Amino acid sequence: MLRIGYIGLGLMGKPICRNLLKSGYPLIVFNRSKAVMEELASEGAKTASSPAEVARQVDIIFTNLPDSPDVEKVVLGEGGILEGSQPGLIYVDNSTIKPATARMLAEILAERDINALDAPVSGGEIGAINGTLTIMVGGSEEALKIALPVLEAIGKIITHIGGPGSGQIAKAANQIMVSAQMIAMAELLVFSQKAGADPRKVVEAIKGGSAQCWTLDVKPPRLFYGNRTPGFKARMQAKDLNIVLETAREYAIPLPATALGSQLFDAMVAEGMGDQDNSAVIAILEQLAGVTLQEIKS
Repeated sequence: MLRIGYIGLGLMGKPICRNLLKSGYPLIVFNRSKAVMEELASEGAKTASSPAEVARQVDIIFTNLPDSPDVEKVVLGEGGILEGSQPGLIYVDNSTIKPATARMLAEILAERDINALDAPVSGGEIGAINGTLTIMVGGSEEALKIALPVLEAIGKIITHIGGPGSGQIAKAANQIMVSAQMIAMAELLVFSQKAGADPRKVVEAIKGGSAQCWTLDVKPPRLFYGNRTPGFKARMQAKDLNIVLETAREYAIPLPATALGSQLFDAMVAEGMGDQDNSAVIAILEQLAGVTLQEIKS
């Protein structure tokens, strides 16, 4: 079987690695925190001391890191993937980063006969655990054909968008919609609460009609029980929206609603709520409205 390397074992990376192990792939992992490497080692993975050491031993190497500078450092920095790579290696990035960064890395890696696929994921921690992630892929079709069985072990919907960087463009578009839904849901809940209607009954009334969406199906019950722990952290939502807006500026694209949404998630981070779920953006609106969503106590 193809030998797989995975770098970045956070909220998404660790369950993704578990699904790769369940599918029988030989797996070598690296992470700055040693504890999570030891945890996966107890489940069958091998560990490495650097990204370069991982790259020397595998056919496909993945990264899943917080932001563009982190990915650049792991790929191009001292002890990085490029240092340990051999011609023919396939590099797959599950991170959400700038499309421009993905294109730059693909160009540099191509000079060493390494195929790069930008393959950001959507579906949150639950999707990573269940192996049902949506994966948006940019890069060559030939490399994707080789990597596809591996991606199928971690995702349910895998779409080739186009050339390098296009997977990241698709993920940015995804985040425009996700943030808009989270904010719209927060607004309707606060509106209902303060205007004198039971938000739970409002949700039941509208989610079967044209307002129906995944966010309205999944998130209100968690909020009604006071659960604001992350499936997807608000600070990562804020980071992703900054990527959207930076890319929009590069192409002179007006995104007024997304710009406002970015301010709300930035406010969450500034208020110390960055590690809460992105649905907890409702807290900013609660503060502004002077109302708190009624919680179910039992």
